[in-house]
Amino acid sequence: MSLPPDSPPFTPEELRATLGQFATGVTIVTARDAQGQLVGLTANSFNSVSLSPPLVLWSLGCQSMTLPGFRSATHYAINVLAADQRLLAERFARRGIDRFEGTPWRPGLTGAPVIDGAAAVFECSHHGQHEAGDHIVFVGRVAHCRRRVGVAPLVFHGGRFFTELAG
Repeated sequence: MSLPPDSPPFTPEELRATLGQFATGVTIVTARDAQGQLVGLTANSFNSVSLSPPLVLWSLGCQSMTLPGFRSATHYAINVLAADQRLLAERFARRGIDRFEGTPWRPGLTGAPVIDGAAAVFECSHHGQHEAGDHIVFVGRVAHCRRRVGVAPLVFHGGRFFTELAG
């Protein structure tokens, strides 16, 4: 029996587990929506796109409660987490809580919330939003970036966080 041309020969669970073999950094993406309310979530779907113009991307599930807030925001910040920020990553991945309560942050140069202690921050304006399957891909034009030299990153692999890199 052959599969229809649009049916992959694997399950969504198998795909997710296989994708988990790719180690990624961990980010918290933050913004103020059109009404000024804070929105934020943990994401590991971050990538560079272009140096000229300076573009980065990240993606968000179409079913996410934060999608309207990110779509209406004029700017957002991609906060690349340091190894000692695992608890923040876990907090911003939870549903049904005020993710910003007790979180040390300040307004960045664009007004987007910047998480204190992040290893790197990219403050972006919207360059494009593209529907791609069950996600929206946000392409951001970097308005400002900064980094902390010598800070170890928080890494996600195989469904787990790692705070030390093999050396």
